[in-house]
Formats: sequence, structure tokens, C-alpha cells
Amino acid sequence: MSLVVYAPASTANVSVGFDVLGGALTPIDGQQLGDRVKISEGSEAFSFACVGRFADKLPDDPKKNIVFDCYVAFKAALLKTDTKLLNVDITLEKNLPVGSGLGSSSSSIVAALEALNALHKHPLDENVMLAIMGEMEGIISGGVHYDNVAPCYLGGMQLMINEGDIISQKIPSFQHWCWVVAYPGITISTAAARDILPAQYRLSETLTYGRRLGAFVHACHSNQPELASKMLKDVIAEPYRSQLIPGFKEARLFAEQSGAMAMGISGSGPTVFAVMTDLKQAQSLQHWLTENFLQNDEGFCHICHLDEQGARVLGTEL
Repeated sequence: MSLVVYAPASTANVSVGFDVLGGALTPIDGQQLGDRVKISEGSEAFSFACVGRFADKLPDDPKKNIVFDCYVAFKAALLKTDTKLLNVDITLEKNLPVGSGLGSSSSSIVAALEALNALHKHPLDENVMLAIMGEMEGIISGGVHYDNVAPCYLGGMQLMINEGDIISQKIPSFQHWCWVVAYPGITISTAAARDILPAQYRLSETLTYGRRLGAFVHACHSNQPELASKMLKDVIAEPYRSQLIPGFKEARLFAEQSGAMAMGISGSGPTVFAVMTDLKQAQSLQHWLTENFLQNDEGFCHICHLDEQGARVLGTEL
């Protein structure tokens, strides 16, 4: 038996929720924006291949790919169950650019672990899986973070709880929002994006952060989209990270003039997002960003909705 698992791109932080908010993304035109993994029973313990648009950005050595780390972690977790580990043949289709701010590593991690779990008939429950995913993300970014893996795995807009045995929970989202997402084609490492942040913040900034995050979550639960959009302002990362992104100020100005309710940096950047409700305005912004914000042929711009489903088994062929 062979399976193909898809894990969508994600946007972390969402401006107002540094390290505690994340949303899964899917283009409205039906394209897939995320990595895929094909898995089947193999003749040896672990065999691996990497294909796709951004495969050449990853190490040639299979054991230096995060998918191998996922296999090792899954193997260790399986020892606590009655399920026997199968020999696996894995192919990663790398469709997301590395260091893009779209949860590239999380997409690979989630697709690989979901594929392993599905092939073995789901011996690991959701909480165990999510905990392993966070640990794998920590290998890449230097610290355990769930704001990409949680929405990628579970779908929708996720709020990181990380208290007791609750890692993340889905909060209501606004289905009429269009997320215009533009990746300029350059790379910013998560580590570099964190290094540019100050070691300490003023009390007034932290109070503003907490107030806006609370108001955003409240607005989502009480179906107040206008209030929610007004809260999508970043006082923690954007004032510093925006200087790492060429053309950010110009893109923000055009987005505001085009009717965007909010604009911000996706994750660590350099991808940016704008929230809009009018599709024609979103298409106009998409065209402008494609012509003026993208830096090279590797860049792209999509109009997305939140992907409410998260990771899923697609079928048996890449």
C-alpha cells in the first residue's frame, strides 16, 4: 500500500500573535500550496528521495533531511505502542521555498509524520503527533514552536495554548477574508529574523501586544471581523523585521490604498500577507505585488483562504 499526504503552507504570528497564532493557507484557485509526501512499504528500513521545485535547496544526504529525523522520532514513539515498525520508502515533494515564512519546514515535518502514522494505521494520537512535530520544528529553528506545525496539521486558525496537555486549539475564522500572500523569492532564516529582535521590550509594548491579541481572539469568537482586522498590528517583530524585506514599505502603502484591512509579515518573512474582503481588490493587489514586490522567478503571489482541513491523505500518486 502507498499513500500521498499533503500538508498546507501556513502563516505564523498573524501580526497580532507572535509565537501564539498561526493559520493554514490554501489558494482559492484550487492550487496546492504545500509539501507532499509519498510513502509505501519498502525493502529496507528507510529509503528516501526528494523531488519538487525547491528540492535543490535541501541537503543531498538523506540523513540530513528533516524527514529522516521525523522517521527516527516516529520510530521511538512507536516503541510505546503495540504497532510494529514497517520498512518505509518515502519521497518528499518539496514545493515550498526554504526560509520563506510560509512554514516550509513545518509542511515537510507534518506531511512526513502524518504519512508515517497513516501507513501504520494511526497508532499515535493527535497530541502525541503534535508534540513530535513541535520537537522536529525545534531542530530547524532552534526552539520548539507550534505556530506553524499546529495549523499545518490541524487546519484553520490555531491559538497556541501549551499548558498541561493542551498544545493548540482552533479558534473561529472569517471565511470571507481573502489572504493575499506574496513570497518575493529571497530567503530570511528564522534565526536571523530572531536575532534582529530586541532582547527586551517596553512595558507599554507588551501591554499593547496582550490587549490586541485578547481583542482579536474575542472578535473571532464573537464574529466581529472589522474589530478583528483592526487588531492585526504587530508591535513585536514587524518594526524590526520589515527592514530585512526589500519593498515592504511600498507594498504596505499600496495594499492600504487598495482596500486591505491589514497587512503584515508572514512568520519570520520575507513573505507578506494582506487581508481583504473584495476579490477584485485582492486581484489588483496580487497583480501589483507580482509586478513590483517579487524579486526573481522563484517568487509567487496567491490569493488564499484559510485551509480548514490541514494535513490530509490525497491518494496514491504524486
